[in-house]
Amino acid sequence: MSTPIDRARYLLLAGRPEQALQELGALPIDEAFGPPAMQVRCAALILLKRWPEAVEAARAGLAAGGPDPQLLLWLGQAEQEMGHPEAVEQALLGGLALDPGDVDLLCAYADLCVAEGQPDKAAQLVAHAAAEDPHAAVVFATRVRVAFALGDDREAERIGQEFVAAYPEDPYALALLGSANAVRGDARTAYSNYRQAAAAQPANEVLTDVAMEMRVAQHPLMRPLYPMRRFGPLQTWLAWIALTTLLRATGFRAVVLVLTPIWLLYCIYSWVVPPLLRRHLRRSLR
Repeated sequence: MSTPIDRARYLLLAGRPEQALQELGALPIDEAFGPPAMQVRCAALILLKRWPEAVEAARAGLAAGGPDPQLLLWLGQAEQEMGHPEAVEQALLGGLALDPGDVDLLCAYADLCVAEGQPDKAAQLVAHAAAEDPHAAVVFATRVRVAFALGDDREAERIGQEFVAAYPEDPYALALLGSANAVRGDARTAYSNYRQAAAAQPANEVLTDVAMEMRVAQHPLMRPLYPMRRFGPLQTWLAWIALTTLLRATGFRAVVLVLTPIWLLYCIYSWVVPPLLRRHLRRSLR
């Protein structure tokens, strides 16, 4: 006969964390705060993104059952979402002391290093994780994020392609590859990947919004804005200032006078066309 904890675990695996928590509520007090129940509770709270409660559940589980790599991982994840990097590092190092080869802990620590501006250390950690389990989804994903942090967009795209090849229906793999495509200037492929990711998770508003942005980006009316999309508005402005300064310094002031109104029209185009196009495409989907 199944117990409330067994049923809660099943509900958790079925993606129903709220119901898993309700099932745990049926436990007697002496079991409700035991290590098995606290592990399920913590996992459910992580899925629900209830970070402070997840921290409390993880700490309660650790206090009741002693050090546990999985609870320490969840504790680190919740603390990171709450913006407590020192607590994150303490939790992850505690987990790695128990299991140095745990790829989830290694990748979580690599993500922390990326967030703290230490991409080289992150690369070492994810390399260790890849040596342990090169085909794990979390390893692929972290390798892509670390490549972005190192400024190697080509490598990020290459790893993203490997990730999708290994997990062709994983929406996060498709989204990461879409991001790499976009950074590399391939808006059409980026839109295709994000569209598939959004179709796999229609309730995910972030994926849906990014897919729409990718659709806008690959529209023919956006082609003139490629420099701004590829290099960023600030870099494009700086390039314009450098060009006009050089032209003035070399005696081509007349050329600057001709180019200036063209540049102003280009700026107006960049301000007006994207929001109008976005509105038009959203209406066409209704």
